[in-house]
Amino acid sequence: MEIIVEELSKGHKLIGRHKYNNGSVKVGRAYNNDIIVSDPHVCPQHLSINYDGEHWIVTDHDSLNGSFLGQSKTVANGHIVKSGDVIALGNSQIRLVFPDHPVSASVPFSAFETLINLARNPLVIVVSIMLFTLASGWLTYLDKGKEVNFTQLLVPAIGMALVFSIWPALVSMVSHLTKNDARVLHQIGTCFVFFLLLMLTDIVQALVNFNTSGNWPVAWLTYLLPIAVAFTMFWLNCYIGFHMSDRRRLATAASLTLIFFGGSALIHFSKQPEFNPRPQYDATIMPPNFLLSASSDVDEFLTDAEKLFEKTRQQSLKAQK
Repeated sequence: MEIIVEELSKGHKLIGRHKYNNGSVKVGRAYNNDIIVSDPHVCPQHLSINYDGEHWIVTDHDSLNGSFLGQSKTVANGHIVKSGDVIALGNSQIRLVFPDHPVSASVPFSAFETLINLARNPLVIVVSIMLFTLASGWLTYLDKGKEVNFTQLLVPAIGMALVFSIWPALVSMVSHLTKNDARVLHQIGTCFVFFLLLMLTDIVQALVNFNTSGNWPVAWLTYLLPIAVAFTMFWLNCYIGFHMSDRRRLATAASLTLIFFGGSALIHFSKQPEFNPRPQYDATIMPPNFLLSASSDVDEFLTDAEKLFEKTRQQSLKAQK
């Protein structure tokens, strides 16, 4: 009878899968085993799984750290194998499966997965990075306050793109070190799409601030946009690169968002004195065609102002009486 032995990581991620039909499978650190485990807590001849003509039975060869069923302390020695059993040996795990073990139905690609796969397309990645670089150069030009040549814009723009590429590279490296799928192209493509969305939120904030008063509720709501975009990006980083539960993925994304925006806010407010003798006036200067609603003409403005002054004068006279 055939048996399949699956090597598992600590996070129950599949590392390798092997099928045997010779009636005996040896597991250990020595090179003469059928399954060679590099874990130093595993003995050279740790255990074997043997077929007695009716059942597969686990035999522990007096190993130093023992063999146990799953995460329990139940000793695996002499255990009659059932399909799907997990055996813990040292810091490693193996799962024993029979060929007739049921598998779940195939899952079609969702629209969500299709978008993620689209983001890893090399053309999409190149276009996203180019758009990000151009936007960074344009912002650099706006902040200069004087005429600059193309080279003076290109160098900081490329530097900005390289700095922002550190994040997806870091996530992929951590994913690889934790024995998950690195999926480097997926991470880079997804991150740069969301970096562009974060730039778009800056434009939305500028338009809202230009068209509304600072205390209008919508103006404050626009500050939630970059937080929502960043949270979604961190959630996707976890979804793409790590095998974790939905609750843990949400908690991780929320923690990263809190660290990013909370740390930025803490640094910003910690540098502000209680009284600033040199306050700075932050005004957004934009052409009139960026107004979302038509402005009043001069005559209408003067008429409204005259009405306001007259109303104030009448109230003053009434108060004096």
